Amino acid sequence: MKQFLFVIICIFALIISLYPLIYVFVEHKNTFLGSKPSEVLQNEIWKSAFFAHIIFGGISLFIGWRQFGIKFRNKHLRLHRIIGKTYVVSVFISSVSAIYMGIYANGGIISSAGFISLGLVWLISTLVALIQIRKGNVMKHQQFMIYSYACTFAAVTLRLWYPLLKNLTQDPDNSYLAVAWLCWLPNVLVAYFINKKNLNTD
Repeated sequence: MKQFLFVIICIFALIISLYPLIYVFVEHKNTFLGSKPSEVLQNEIWKSAFFAHIIFGGISLFIGWRQFGIKFRNKHLRLHRIIGKTYVVSVFISSVSAIYMGIYANGGIISSAGFISLGLVWLISTLVALIQIRKGNVMKHQQFMIYSYACTFAAVTLRLWYPLLKNLTQDPDNSYLAVAWLCWLPNVLVAYFINKKNLNTD
């Protein structure tokens, strides 16, 4: 069962990580950009942050899951470190961009607070994981990387929660406000229980 869930997570991660490609093949007015007011779209800093966020967020989602395989990590430690460095850089760029974008989030203060909080937790958990491995604290590093990837995986859970809530409530605006928090808080809670279980197992 555990392996099956891991495979499902990997499949979702790989599919959603390709999301930035729609901005190559689909007219921008038919994408998320179509929901933004013209004054935001004319803000070159926001546009740069948006594309940095989705591109590097996609990279972190695409490669991050691979780091959790114990056999792979033990057998290919050098590759694990290369992927890890790429992941950390990608998260740094994407999370900082997300924090800035959160100021302009659709829905006002509630959704802004949700997405900015996500960006901060994502950035901080990743930086703490990096600091811990540099200190040689492997267990702490692994724990904070689980929190980090839980935040990365918000890209997937957002796209699962939003259509579900929108169809159930027929209220897209309030559904979006809820999803600004639902897309990541349950993920972090799951990460907490995974870490707790791993500690008890050890």
